[in-house]
Amino acid sequence: MENYRKSSHSVYDLKYHIVWITKYRKKVIVGLVAERVRELVGEISKANDIEILKGHVSKDHVHIFVSAPPHLSVSKRVQMIKGKTSIKLQQEFKNIQKEFWGRHVCARGYFVASSGNVTDEVIMQYIENQDVEKEDEDFRISG
Repeated sequence: MENYRKSSHSVYDLKYHIVWITKYRKKVIVGLVAERVRELVGEISKANDIEILKGHVSKDHVHIFVSAPPHLSVSKRVQMIKGKTSIKLQQEFKNIQKEFWGRHVCARGYFVASSGNVTDEVIMQYIENQDVEKEDEDFRISG
């Protein structure tokens, strides 16, 4: 129970490893830009109740390992972080604006993987052992 987070209507432990890259894998996240990316990702995450457990800013990509509440989808979280970071970087760094003449610093996609304390097998075994009566092997109703 010590790792669980609480909101007004839920108790959760949802963790995600998220990675995104710069458009065309251009190595522009260096020096002051890299520091600003770290600050912006931290600010946006904090404002949305996303806890950054670990992070790394590379020249052409960003890794974050986060704990996030269940009320927003992962895609919305990533969209929010990437979008706001991209806009701020282009406003603050003219060289970034010239390098990426469109409105996007980041490539379209991203990578995400969930992380947890329990494996799929443990969850299936737990569900299997909830009731000894068997109706359907994959989805049972106890009554």
